[in-house]
Amino acid sequence: MKVDVPTLVEQAREGRPRAVARLISLVEGASPQLREVMAALAPLAGHAYVVGLTGSPGVGKSTSTSALVSAYRKAGRRVGVLAVDPSSPFSGGALLGDRVRMSEHASDPGVYIRSMATRGHLGGLAWSAPQAIRVLDAAGCEVILVETVGVGQSEVEIASQADTSVVLLAPGMGDGIQAAKAGILEIGDVYVVNKADRDGADATARELNHMLGLGESRGPGDWRPPIVKTVAARGEGIDEVVESLEKHRAWMEEHGVLAERRTARAAREVETIAVTALRERIADLHGDRRLDALAERIVAGGLDPYAAADELVAGLTGGN
Repeated sequence: MKVDVPTLVEQAREGRPRAVARLISLVEGASPQLREVMAALAPLAGHAYVVGLTGSPGVGKSTSTSALVSAYRKAGRRVGVLAVDPSSPFSGGALLGDRVRMSEHASDPGVYIRSMATRGHLGGLAWSAPQAIRVLDAAGCEVILVETVGVGQSEVEIASQADTSVVLLAPGMGDGIQAAKAGILEIGDVYVVNKADRDGADATARELNHMLGLGESRGPGDWRPPIVKTVAARGEGIDEVVESLEKHRAWMEEHGVLAERRTARAAREVETIAVTALRERIADLHGDRRLDALAERIVAGGLDPYAAADELVAGLTGGN
């Protein structure tokens, strides 16, 4: 059933949760009206500060996200949360439902929380996350927190979707070793050692600080990721995390990094949409005589696969 997109967008701008939910559902379901939705949202988005939270399972991402929501709400900011969960193998829907763990904010009209399923997409994010972020942005959320699925080393994709990436670790979970292996030192803008009331928290922070020191050499004006110790379940250290986030945002704006990241993010989104469209057109060719003819020429030795692919792409895109 077709929806009235302009009315839906206007209602979302007014902060109506049902309208925001409907727009994100259109995004997740790849609705035929998705192009109309994105065209309507484009002039309204681009103002929210997007913070990604990632880390291994069990480090307290949901608890930390909830604590950050409280801190930003205390400051009077409207907050959106995208909690990306593993997909159910049966329904394809979000399996864990982070909204349950953030129920304390459920009745707050200044907070919108949405669980999204990865639907098999690797990298800890749902494929539709960029469009869902745009919906929350256009709906007036000033801060958008994107919590990844918690799949470990493949979560580095969050760095391509957020303005600032927060990496959470916890003592006693072997995270120091994971950090050294996973490329996680390259994606963090702020590091948080959560559950700092446990034994080994200081050692984890020292090890992380040492590994950061062994990383890329930084100039006098470069950003050095801070390490903040928190006990998110009690709200301890959360104000320091918010302060670090604001400092990073100010640094990015001063050095032009924020605009660069957002431009790169938009470029990746366009590329993904274009590649997906091209892949769908190629899939439609199965059984088509053009594809069969190219395959026959390869088997006969008259054409190599790369040249065949070039011909196929040229035929699909109208190139020469």
